[in-house]
Amino acid sequence: RAFQYVDWNVIFLLVGMMMLVAAIGKTGLLQYLAIKSAKIARGEPYRIMFFLILITALSSAFLDNVTTVVLIAPVTILIARELGVSPIPFLISDALASNIGGTATLIGDPPNIMIGSAAHLSFIAFLKNLAPPVFLMIFILPFVMKLLMGKKMIVSYERKARIMEFDTSRIIQNPLLLKKSLIIFSLVVAGFFIHEFVDLEVATIAMIGAFSLILSLSNQRETLRELFTKVEWTSLFFFMGFFIIVGGLVELGAIKLISTKLSTVFGRNIFLASLITLWFSGITCSVFNNIPFVATMIPVIKDIGAQWGTQGITPIWWSLSLGACLGGNASLLGAAANVVVVDISDKNGYPISFWEFTKYGALVTFINLLISSLYLWIRYLR
Repeated sequence: RAFQYVDWNVIFLLVGMMMLVAAIGKTGLLQYLAIKSAKIARGEPYRIMFFLILITALSSAFLDNVTTVVLIAPVTILIARELGVSPIPFLISDALASNIGGTATLIGDPPNIMIGSAAHLSFIAFLKNLAPPVFLMIFILPFVMKLLMGKKMIVSYERKARIMEFDTSRIIQNPLLLKKSLIIFSLVVAGFFIHEFVDLEVATIAMIGAFSLILSLSNQRETLRELFTKVEWTSLFFFMGFFIIVGGLVELGAIKLISTKLSTVFGRNIFLASLITLWFSGITCSVFNNIPFVATMIPVIKDIGAQWGTQGITPIWWSLSLGACLGGNASLLGAAANVVVVDISDKNGYPISFWEFTKYGALVTFINLLISSLYLWIRYLR
């Protein structure tokens, strides 16, 4: 009975997307986009930061956050060195943008995958309901970072000219793999848009895409072997284990007890319930990993839905997603992407302390949670 609590839709969606993301990451596409955008910005630091934030956020909406920053961060450091400025403001912006961007879609962040599967929320539903506030947050982020960073990024014309000399012609490492992976990935994303109408789970579409990629690379054994090693098997077993642990809490009646207490506190006030869920999720996920938190909250909210009516609690699901995904920006330990960026920065000779990251991340998170609160009130709760 324990394995009945494992959400296989989540597991297989992650497997399929990990394969596709690994293929795209191997091509050099994100590095190409980052350097090309720096040239379009003509070496202006704040314009470059804006473009990097945009690329990172958009990539994180469809690719894994960690993969995105692993590919973007080294290029960010290279650009900053050529400009003669510290890469730290750019790197912190990259990390924050990856977590914000991942909030916008069903596949952008594991908590969204879990929420979408549990609440039967479609890919289009996530875009309609979460993309608008995320777009606003991404637009605001460069201005907030500019105010916080002061005059740390003044660059001479000679330094700007160095950026214009970058050669982008050799960045794409495997044009054939890029072509295949982008075609398949585009078809998979298109499938996500119509999965409701063709009656297919998003996990099925992702696995079809992964198998199609495997077949197209059947004569490239080394590339295939590398793609399989990029799948985070330990993370998948972590998910399975935690689903079973939460299932144990359901069997024991602990989830029922929590949901009953919360229903009493909320008093069937959907605005209060959504607001408390948003801020409690944001604060908790600034310190703890958002995956186990969301895994624990899902059966609680489902049980509240059984008491209040499933349709009536939809704003609570969006509150959980916004709080859990955005809360990761509030501290260095809040999201894996933050830790990875700081590690890459440290290895390149630019250490970022816990407090240096957190003082920027906490303020950005506070602003984003305020935006989310206002958005939820205007759209669902007035």
